[in-house]
Amino acid sequence: MHLLNLGILAHVDAGKTSLTERLLHSVGVIDEPGRVDDGNTRTDTLALERQRGITIKSAVVSFAIDDVTVNLIDTPGHPDFIAEVERVLGVLDGAVLVVSAVEGVQAQTRVLMRTLQRLRIPTLLFVNKIDRRGARYDGVLREISERLTPAVVPMGTVGGLGTPAAHFVPGLPEAALDVLADHDDELLAAWMEGGDMSHGTLRAALTAQTRKALVHPVHFGSAITGAGVNALVAGIKELLPPADGDPDGPVSGTVFKVERGPAGEKVAYVRMFSGTLRTRDRVPFGEARTEGRITAISVFDHGTDVRADAVPAGRIARLWGPTDIRIGDALGEPRKAYEHFFAPPTLETVVVPGPGVDTRKLHLALTQLAEQDPLIDLRHDEVRQETSVSLYGEVQKEVVQATLAEEFGLDVTFRETTVICVERPCGPGAAVEFNKKDPNPFLATVGLRVDPAPVGSGVQFGLEVELGAMPYAFFKAVEDTVRETLGQGLHGWQVTDCRVTMTHSGYSPRQSHAHQGFDKSMSSTGYDFRGLTPLVLIEALRRAGTRVHEPMHRFRLEAPADTLGALLPVLAALRAVPQTTRTQGAACVLEGAVPAGRVHELEQRLPGLTRGEGEWESAFDHYAPITYGTVPERPRTDHNPLNRKEYLLNATRRVTG
Repeated sequence: MHLLNLGILAHVDAGKTSLTERLLHSVGVIDEPGRVDDGNTRTDTLALERQRGITIKSAVVSFAIDDVTVNLIDTPGHPDFIAEVERVLGVLDGAVLVVSAVEGVQAQTRVLMRTLQRLRIPTLLFVNKIDRRGARYDGVLREISERLTPAVVPMGTVGGLGTPAAHFVPGLPEAALDVLADHDDELLAAWMEGGDMSHGTLRAALTAQTRKALVHPVHFGSAITGAGVNALVAGIKELLPPADGDPDGPVSGTVFKVERGPAGEKVAYVRMFSGTLRTRDRVPFGEARTEGRITAISVFDHGTDVRADAVPAGRIARLWGPTDIRIGDALGEPRKAYEHFFAPPTLETVVVPGPGVDTRKLHLALTQLAEQDPLIDLRHDEVRQETSVSLYGEVQKEVVQATLAEEFGLDVTFRETTVICVERPCGPGAAVEFNKKDPNPFLATVGLRVDPAPVGSGVQFGLEVELGAMPYAFFKAVEDTVRETLGQGLHGWQVTDCRVTMTHSGYSPRQSHAHQGFDKSMSSTGYDFRGLTPLVLIEALRRAGTRVHEPMHRFRLEAPADTLGALLPVLAALRAVPQTTRTQGAACVLEGAVPAGRVHELEQRLPGLTRGEGEWESAFDHYAPITYGTVPERPRTDHNPLNRKEYLLNATRRVTG
């Protein structure tokens, strides 16, 4: 028996969760497939998911196809929950991307397919809803080939298209040979020489190329009626690669989901890539490589999860024990650094507690939500007693609000959603303060230089002083504080794409009075370096200057050509800049850039401007300097090193009035 960890992905309303239900029914896990409209699906277990009819959290369910055990992961389709999809991609062996036969390829479909291709995840396509009025066969295949990938192989044809009697007729078309030969020189040579082109030869080539993510088989069917689903099940078994990994090798796994159990305990979902993890094992995890003891394990089997003593390589399990475990943590030997496949959220809002809401309980609840979705990225302002959360969109905000009400009994509202900007240094800048020299009240010498770095390089830290010039802990305190301080630049935004170099260092060695212990008033501590570093760094940033950049989306807009006259003035007013314009029959396609803060308004106005025929697609692309109006400021949540007097008054030790 071999294992397969399979992801189901799609744009919203393509029928992804319905397909999951039909798959479970076809393999005998459930007696009747649940319906999203009825709120009784196996994977949408949250009350909020059932009320809204959308998937919010990924869910795992297991079933067998003959000798293959499949761990199927149902993922959200709405773009606001793309972070949930992101975490699943790193643990997949293969994927099924669902497309609607009626709506065709959507913007979110393109985003998902690009990512699957970039990660080289073997992917089958399933064109759903062939029984619906308006369903298409040739048109959808053409859209897939033009907008997703030309390397597609239809796995059959459809009879009764657009009727309740619609059915899938398996069979490889002659055109499959052309696609397969493009990726297989031996097959091409055999074809040119008139060699064996039997059905078995073609199927073997198709399986090999699909498992290498070179081609993508396309199945058609209906999740509601079950048409074509058995053929898809056969394709999953035959065409997608089994999970690999040595169960006797070193322990290595990745956490892709964290939730809370009935007693509030943390439960981590982990994919094992190597080795075998057992209950009572102690295993290092996360960046700090802290050891945690595994107290319980459950694995997924035949539609549910069951307790187990161990989980071997290739399997997905739920783990209890480590209290500080986080999404993205590596268990045992790190397989590779956790990376984001999608852009970070570019919007944020302040959570406003309703009447009688305990702010401490609210902060605890938000912290737990952030454990399940790290990209929420809480910012707590102690001075104003406010907490901000990062978001992908308005639907996510509504879900956070409903979750707080239903799961925690907390009534909240939100302030207006704002855009998350960044700051970048304009040039070099340096500053230094010396130990025991006014106006420095800290027993430390810190000198820092800030230089611009290439876009996308993040924050780099380096030394121009000898590492042995003072205890390593003091250097570490400076570096950690530099990274923390850069979270709020001159205008309150995170400072990125810069290199910070420590140019001066110095400290007061440990001293003590006769017959007495260590005297902190005469000796440097880590506190001195943590206290002084923000003042020096902010002064260096002042001298360098920073420029605020706003997030920009690239967009693609397809609309009737005769609506262009109404569209262009609105695009201009919202600072959307078309960079290319072309016509496709009676339609016009515009591609360009638009500020992220304007996307929601454009999406709302588009139907009225295009008679409901406009198709909008946008995704984060880059940050651009703000060259208009007033530079946006973000309220500070630190002790404000921009105001030296205020900062020192908030310091708790060695403050000189």
